[in-house]
Amino acid sequence: MNPDIRRPIIGFTCGDLNGIGIELIIKSLSDSRLLDFMVPVIFASNKAISFYKKNLPEYNLTFTSIPDFSKINPKQVNLIHCWEEDVAITPGELTEVGGKYALLSLERAVAALKEGKIDGLVTAPIHKKNIQSPNFQFSGHTPYLQHAFGNTENLMLLVAENLRMALVTEHVTIQEVAKFITKDKIKQKLQILNSSLKKDFGIDKPRIAVLALNPHAGDEGLIGKEEIEIIRPAIKESRNQVLAYGPYSADAFFARGQHEKFDAVLAMYHDQGLIPFKSLAFGEGVNFTAGLPIVRTSPDHGTAFDIAGKDKADAASFTASIFECVRIIHARKGYTDMRLNPLKKISARMLANAIDENLDDNY
Repeated sequence: MNPDIRRPIIGFTCGDLNGIGIELIIKSLSDSRLLDFMVPVIFASNKAISFYKKNLPEYNLTFTSIPDFSKINPKQVNLIHCWEEDVAITPGELTEVGGKYALLSLERAVAALKEGKIDGLVTAPIHKKNIQSPNFQFSGHTPYLQHAFGNTENLMLLVAENLRMALVTEHVTIQEVAKFITKDKIKQKLQILNSSLKKDFGIDKPRIAVLALNPHAGDEGLIGKEEIEIIRPAIKESRNQVLAYGPYSADAFFARGQHEKFDAVLAMYHDQGLIPFKSLAFGEGVNFTAGLPIVRTSPDHGTAFDIAGKDKADAASFTASIFECVRIIHARKGYTDMRLNPLKKISARMLANAIDENLDDNY
């Protein structure tokens, strides 16, 4: 890597103790080549890591336990102790313990983000039920982070090499989706997505496709009027700032490969976007929370209790999340630097290319 590019410090939450989160961390960070690109800090406990290490003999994760960030070792995987007590870890089971310590890890990592101790965060999967508590009354990481960083409006953005998929609504029931689809909401999400594509992905003039809500894009009002009354007006009113097109019928859009003509797609609801995304991402998709002042990524899957503790978890998406977190940190810095000094030769795109070239050399 270019010596002028500082290695960012990346935090890792452990996720649900009974899920595949710690296994993914061990598998990914056992590859010492990742230390060429970042300084890792795991928020968990020695005992939790050791519990899963014993079932993963092929992966040699070495790490340094540190009391605080003043003792960080830039040449090693670091671990911040979030608890000392013995914890009952039962892989594959939904327990109160699994959620309690997932939240403790997340709280410590978010505090480090706020204090500037880490530059970015990769979160392992949590279970949305057992993590609920007086300190966590949210439907997932995204709204929790939105609240933690001043209720800055953000966007759930799924990223893969061949596709970027954003969502207007996230974890709401199908029967409630339509009431959350408003003109202002769509315009707001388009603005966040457009901004993120520029500063986080180095795309100067991003083209965004907007999906319809109803089958066949409503068939001119025969199967719903949201396209006529809400979605089309939102696209039209955004055109002075965003190159947005649509609404497109979701089934034909992906079947005809139209997503390849755009820099990103804005879906109306969770499964409308995630089903085609996960089908096209080939297991290497990344969940990125766009619009926040910090960089947070995660794998595009959940706790996978059915395979937890069995050495069956594929770390491809988690590893991709690490690289994407590092890349976006550098891209944002390059974007900011270019606007502070337009004559500066280094750009977000050049930084991203430098990361990509080194990845190609090492993998």
